[in-house]
Amino acid sequence: MSPTPTGRLFGDDLVLTRTFRAPIDDVWASLTEPDRTARWFGPWQGDAAPGRPIKVQMAQEEDQPWMDMTIDACERPRRLALSAVDDYGAWHLDLTLTETAGVTELRFTQHLTGKESVGEVGPGWEYYLDLLVASRDGTPAPTFDDYYPAMKEHFESQR
Repeated sequence: MSPTPTGRLFGDDLVLTRTFRAPIDDVWASLTEPDRTARWFGPWQGDAAPGRPIKVQMAQEEDQPWMDMTIDACERPRRLALSAVDDYGAWHLDLTLTETAGVTELRFTQHLTGKESVGEVGPGWEYYLDLLVASRDGTPAPTFDDYYPAMKEHFESQR
């Protein structure tokens, strides 16, 4: 498989989109319900509410670590904003959904604190979002090796 990168930089925002032939509430559930997030990203635990911390398991990563995240905004079923700080830096994520005639678009934005690692971050999000698509479609999961380093230049050229 040779996936095509979709992500674009707009200033310090890395933006990726995916489209689903599904109602917005169903796509929202794929982004927010622990049993559904476990299918593509990893499960999460905690009291889900704005300003509250949760723990998210990075199920696709080596050793499947747990990450502390904060829910910055939760506007069901249209917007979820999360943030975290780890060994790789600060993560500020914004997921917005819009539905038109039964088709829902996900706009995934990472507000970058610097563009130096976009060549690694961009392919990673392409991979995770394609895992989301596969989990919803029932198709085989993609392989990360198809994304990195193949997509690195696409993202670095936009800095």
